[in-house]
Amino acid sequence: MRPENRVGIVGWGVYIPRYRIKVDEIARMWGFDEGVVKGLRMVEKAVGNVDEDAITIGYEAAKYALQRAQIDKSKIGAVLMGTESKPYAVKPSTTVIADALGIPPTRLTSDLEFACRAAGEGIRISIGLIGSGMMKYSLVIGADTAQASPGDVLELTASSGGAAFVLGPAEESVAVFEGSVTYVSDTPDFWRRDEAPYPMHGEAFTGDPAYFKHIIASAQKLMEELGLRPSDFDYAVFHQPNGKFPLDVGKRLGIPKEKILPGLVTPWIGNTYNGSMLIGLARLLEIAKPGQRILAVTFGSGAGSDAFSIIVKDGIEEKVRLAPTVDYFLSNKVYINYAEYSKMRKLIRKYKL
Repeated sequence: MRPENRVGIVGWGVYIPRYRIKVDEIARMWGFDEGVVKGLRMVEKAVGNVDEDAITIGYEAAKYALQRAQIDKSKIGAVLMGTESKPYAVKPSTTVIADALGIPPTRLTSDLEFACRAAGEGIRISIGLIGSGMMKYSLVIGADTAQASPGDVLELTASSGGAAFVLGPAEESVAVFEGSVTYVSDTPDFWRRDEAPYPMHGEAFTGDPAYFKHIIASAQKLMEELGLRPSDFDYAVFHQPNGKFPLDVGKRLGIPKEKILPGLVTPWIGNTYNGSMLIGLARLLEIAKPGQRILAVTFGSGAGSDAFSIIVKDGIEEKVRLAPTVDYFLSNKVYINYAEYSKMRKLIRKYKL
């Protein structure tokens, strides 16, 4: 039996900052051609305030995940967090979050790094740990306050937000993992050197050699191992660097946009990096019916993807009501201008004598 068959999602939660900036506002500031914004299929993005970082975002999402899980926190054996914007260069974020949540110190606690895919690593690791019987529950968090150099095309999408999932035994879960596959390679599409304030990207590598190749390869390998076809999935959610790529990769896999659009949230909140696919998955869990199957695929630059087949179980409707939904966060927003955005993201700083 695959270890995934013994592991599922017990609870989930998201957090998206309430401040939003229209992508058109950023485009006007830097003189981007109207076609660039239209091509990305972006409307607006979430902006973390000066007091919000990957730790605070991760804590809020994890708090809501635990509200839905309704478990004994002393039985959480691991707290794993994927982020590429951790507040401390040398100090784990997970220890802060776990202590704030009241999770006992007898736990495996680690920050993971693989660009936007690191939280997917956490899910795969947790499947192995729980499936082997080493622990009963694991808390996996994906949270970022994504960086982008002012005026770079990344500024149109890079945003703030996160999601968290409590994984546990299948018999306690409202959605179970049917299978998972990872596909990675050394593809230099996006990177940030030590002490560099903003990331760089090799545009020629961003699309086909990186995003599309890895997502398609992992999804196809997963379907091959499970004997499934694209038509066997009721929904699909992919990493969402913008509003265009997920629809394009679905077309290449033979998955119609009607199965992708319900989980496609990036056009309204931006690319939350490690939270990107996970927030979309959370929204699908909040609308899916028992028996439906979800294809979920991460992507992280450098580059790699994790593909998961998830089957929704009875009892999921009751879990949805226990914490704020993705739709709540999508609608709970306050618009700001570029000057306010610059202050919040510390693009401008007050000089002190």
